[in-house]
Amino acid sequence: MDIRELEIFLTVAETLHFGRASQACNLSPSALTRTIQRLEEELERPLFVRDNRRVVLSAAGEKLRVYARQSLQEWQSFRSTLREGEAVTGPLSLYASITAVYSLLPDLLEAFRTAYPDVQLELRTGAAEQAVTLVSSGEIDLAVAALPDRHRSQIEFLPITTTSLLFIAPGPGMVAGLSAEGGLDLSRAPLVVPQSGLSRRRLDQWLKEKRITPNITSEVSGNEAIIAMVRLGVGVGIVPQLVLERSPFRDEVRVLEGAPQLEPYIVGLCSTRRNLQRPAVRAFWELAEERSGAGEG
Repeated sequence: MDIRELEIFLTVAETLHFGRASQACNLSPSALTRTIQRLEEELERPLFVRDNRRVVLSAAGEKLRVYARQSLQEWQSFRSTLREGEAVTGPLSLYASITAVYSLLPDLLEAFRTAYPDVQLELRTGAAEQAVTLVSSGEIDLAVAALPDRHRSQIEFLPITTTSLLFIAPGPGMVAGLSAEGGLDLSRAPLVVPQSGLSRRRLDQWLKEKRITPNITSEVSGNEAIIAMVRLGVGVGIVPQLVLERSPFRDEVRVLEGAPQLEPYIVGLCSTRRNLQRPAVRAFWELAEERSGAGEG
């Protein structure tokens, strides 16, 4: 086994979902499956227990996860020693939503500033759905983004965390299409939706599959704006759990337990392969890799 195979195995072990892991690793599902099969053949043990409903690690898989984490951390430390003495300077632009700045970036930014004080760090905030586009266009070096459903060949993605998509509503009785038990009728309820982005595409796909014509009353830019509009009673919205937990309005809206279950977000850093050749970008990326790996242990 090699370092890349261990990285792929860890991604599957973390997501416990072969489809999402193949996206995160920029591999086809068949290529990812073959990699896991090669590891299982080499170890002569199954690494995952799979059925029609879920994927879990086997006993051998749990042991390999510990070994893989340690091996990757040692590899990253070794690579860092080779670069000691190489000055990391110059500008570095980073884009993230306000929620990401508050929740995912504080410790990472502090560690990066301590390790690389000569880098001129530029932090821009805005709607999360714009992140990948800004990186692809070359306007931004790095961005915090949700892993896209459709892979772009020049974009690299580093998973950091996974967050559920939640349907939220204002107080009881404020909008139509809701039952007393919290059930949601998406053919009747007024909806507050993002203008674009991953959650909008997933919602649109679900509605299309169910042959439901939605009652969209408001389209906004940014997850934070969705929560604010729901609080005002405009309608039902859909937001990542990570955003709701950080919102000042989190106690003024309610999560609909009986709502459809959409596929969760995988959130992480994205950049282009070209940008990752620059020392400052690569240093930030590798620091994020090290810290996310340490956080899993």
